[in-house]
Amino acid sequence: MLVGYMRVSKADGSQTTDLQRDALLAAGVDPEALYEDKASGKTDDRPHLAACLKALRSGDTLLVWKLDRLGRDLRHLVNIVHDLTERGVGLKVLTGQGAAIDTTTASGKLVFGIFAALAEFERELISERTKAGLASARARGRNGGRPYKMTPAKIRLAMASMGKKDTNVSALCKELGITRQTLYRHVSPTGELREAGQKVLAQRR
Repeated sequence: MLVGYMRVSKADGSQTTDLQRDALLAAGVDPEALYEDKASGKTDDRPHLAACLKALRSGDTLLVWKLDRLGRDLRHLVNIVHDLTERGVGLKVLTGQGAAIDTTTASGKLVFGIFAALAEFERELISERTKAGLASARARGRNGGRPYKMTPAKIRLAMASMGKKDTNVSALCKELGITRQTLYRHVSPTGELREAGQKVLAQRR
């Protein structure tokens, strides 16, 4: 089965998915198998993408008009495709710089393998630069490190809020100034404290 995903960055009507829709329909996607989000590619809150990925089954192929319609960045894209591949789902990009990607073919898998290698290379470079920066800071008597996005107060509020069935997760994340990923890394959907949250509470005592 072919499943299509579309996205535009603005929900004010100034952008439409007409071009993407026409291309996906021409590629054989059934109108009932189209998913659409109106949100920035960098946001975590894309409910229809989540629904699309959840609906895919082994043997299906996900089609997108351009590569940037799907992933926030290269690493996010690689993670999505790795997950799809493990589930037996293919990805095909119709146009743009990623048009050579079709993980249902050998050549398409090779192209995506190059993308994945570049993402890994990027991660290694960032890690090396971070370690070098921290070592330099320590040599000068300064303690470096990324500041915590979560604080004990935020975690306690998150635990209390997530324990209520009527909590709007998006609104809670906005109030706390964090992403859904950060929230769920520290607190479970039922309000239970997770390992990352325990570490924050322990270091702030």
